[in-house]
Amino acid sequence: MFPTLRRSLPLPRGAVAVAAVVLLLVPLGRFTAPNATDQQVAPPWTPPGGSAVLGTDALGRDVLSRVLAGGTQLLFVSLTAAATAVICGTVLGLAAGWCGGRTARAVHRLCDLLLAVPALLIALVLAVALPGSTAVIVASLLSGAPLTARVVAAQSAHLHDSGHVRAAVERGERTASVLVREVLPALRGLVAADSGLRLVTALQIASALAVLGLGPQPPEPDWALMLSENLPGVALNPMGLLAPAIPLAGCCWALAAAAHSLTHRTEVAV
Repeated sequence: MFPTLRRSLPLPRGAVAVAAVVLLLVPLGRFTAPNATDQQVAPPWTPPGGSAVLGTDALGRDVLSRVLAGGTQLLFVSLTAAATAVICGTVLGLAAGWCGGRTARAVHRLCDLLLAVPALLIALVLAVALPGSTAVIVASLLSGAPLTARVVAAQSAHLHDSGHVRAAVERGERTASVLVREVLPALRGLVAADSGLRLVTALQIASALAVLGLGPQPPEPDWALMLSENLPGVALNPMGLLAPAIPLAGCCWALAAAAHSLTHRTEVAV
């Protein structure tokens, strides 16, 4: 698996560039939509052609316009969820790796407890009582932060006795200063790679909740919501289902490839 991916992405910068373009274009898509996302432009399930390049959905709305605008909220929620998980996980990992002893054992036990429950199950339970976006963020935090904490704790414990860190300690620098100025910069590649994985997981959780009707509600344009809305008419207008599925899968691929490339670059640097 990994050798094949390396051949398809010979330069680590290529995957990172693709992910950067995706993250830039998705929020701008709604400004290029030819029609309003809630405007009826033709009869329901009209095939591609004419004024509706990708046809229409169950209510006669332009599929292209809804696809162009459908990734903004999904990506924003996923980015927020991933950032929350990475930040909390990094803080816990630094504390466990630097302090060791009881602190490390407490963090590891907390991580084991959280990882025992599937992320999607957490999201489904939370979505019953919380708004969809909040459920995605909390579920991503509870399922992603433990994984980040584990890898950060292992690496920060290894850096605890490194030369530049010991020199900073002997100079009398405070613990917070040592962690921020010496340890954290050495972990930037690892944290960046882990951020990509947390973002993919958050995107999957957000998509699953939307497909199940626990995320954005109609008439909000959303790629995952469009999958469930357009499934009944797939025989009449297949693009109603394929059009949102392709960019959703493309985002996951770009982000996963970028995370893999950053991981490979970190391994080479080490």
